[in-house]
Amino acid sequence: MRLLYIRRKTKTEKHYSAKMGPLTTRVTSIKRYFLGLPLNTLQKYRKTYYGKIKNYDDCQLFI
Repeated sequence: MRLLYIRRKTKTEKHYSAKMGPLTTRVTSIKRYFLGLPLNTLQKYRKTYYGKIKNYDDCQLFI
């Protein structure tokens, strides 16, 4: 077993964009793990319908 490794995980979340309104996007987070425990999140990003990659902080969480 490796001591330090990086894992990428994708999940679906609901967001609200000022220009488009409510939307459901796939958010990918890249985390660093040590002995199976997550240390920190390196990056979170989302991919648009057209294939463009945007930062996660551009949209607000939709409740």
